[in-house]
Amino acid sequence: MGGHVNPIKNSVSFVIYHKDRTRFLLVKRPPEEDRLPDVWGLPAGSLKEGETFEEAVIRSGREKLGVELKIVRKMGEGEIDRGDYRLRMKAYEVEIIHGEPQVPQPIRGITQYTQWKWGRPEDLVEAAQKGSLCCRLYLSSTHQSW
Repeated sequence: MGGHVNPIKNSVSFVIYHKDRTRFLLVKRPPEEDRLPDVWGLPAGSLKEGETFEEAVIRSGREKLGVELKIVRKMGEGEIDRGDYRLRMKAYEVEIIHGEPQVPQPIRGITQYTQWKWGRPEDLVEAAQKGSLCCRLYLSSTHQSW
């Protein structure tokens, strides 16, 4: 009685704190996005073949924000069922070591964000309620509910 097992899609998300440590970088997803269109959340990316989670964080910072990142620590991980696949995500705290965030970047074939701003944990509640795993992981890691 074997059932169909949905494939797992590995991904990362990351938090870039403002120097005041009370705010962090939020990005707005594009309006044509299938899931969570026009929703503010955390930067995230999918792993490429043969890539580690940490390598995906560094690449996503470059390709989506135009910055070089340094990983500070892993904040958490989790999974969510997306119907045709399971999304597995590891969340990290990172620091920008070079550059200023700019969106969108001129990289095609990946989700590019339309805006960025400094935000607070309460800004993630809407996305968490709509099923954003990166927002849920951040809120859980900081002991906040959604």
